[in-house]
Amino acid sequence: MSIRSSRTVARIAFVALIPSLCSVTASAQTTIKIDGSMGSMPLVQALAKVFQAKQPGVATEFGKGLNPKARIDALSTGTIDIALASHGLSIDALTRQGMQVTEIARTAVVFAANASVGADSLTNDQICGIFAGSVVNWKEVGGPDLAIAARARPESEVDTEVVRAGAGCLKSLAFAVTVKIVQRGSDMTKDLAETKGAVGMTTTTVVEQSGGKIKALALNGVVADEANVSAGKYGIVREIFFGREGRFEPCGPAVHRIHSQS
Repeated sequence: MSIRSSRTVARIAFVALIPSLCSVTASAQTTIKIDGSMGSMPLVQALAKVFQAKQPGVATEFGKGLNPKARIDALSTGTIDIALASHGLSIDALTRQGMQVTEIARTAVVFAANASVGADSLTNDQICGIFAGSVVNWKEVGGPDLAIAARARPESEVDTEVVRAGAGCLKSLAFAVTVKIVQRGSDMTKDLAETKGAVGMTTTTVVEQSGGKIKALALNGVVADEANVSAGKYGIVREIFFGREGRFEPCGPAVHRIHSQS
């Protein structure tokens, strides 16, 4: 996803972000505490930086990740002001608990590779060959003579759920023993950026923030850009949500002001 498309996502996300933040600031708080889905953190942290440039009197504090139950408990007790969630969320169930839930963005999940990899696109069959262990060198898929270092997140993680659903042949594929299972998103980013020949699943936000060390691979020739995601041509996508206590009241003028300036 390009810088331009990230800004478009940011404009959309601010519509949801500003009601949460300005509602908190209205109660004389100056630090907004945010925690929840680690997979959503990079995008929201980027949005928070832009917000703070416009509203320097407000700080944001990010936690280290909370599971679904813990993040709702933290909201209920006031430990955090905004809970982040991603994919498969039961909005109705949270609404019944008195929470406000807003989808702020849809971000593409991509198969991304270390910059040392010459290939720019993979087919579904090539992806499945890599993760099944039958394709072991990049030269087999149009890249250089370089060993493939495949990486995946645990089965319980959103990125794995999304790619299994979106790339049909992965749905019930057993990953080869040579595929390294990476427990944390930050470790996946590190592996992809530093390991020659590495390939794994991550988001376009992570790719953008890598400074060129990681590149997103097109899938079946379809690039994960704004146009293709919006048109449904690139279908491996995760939703990102904000959860807030129902007592917060949105402040419409601030939403309009930030949206119009982005």
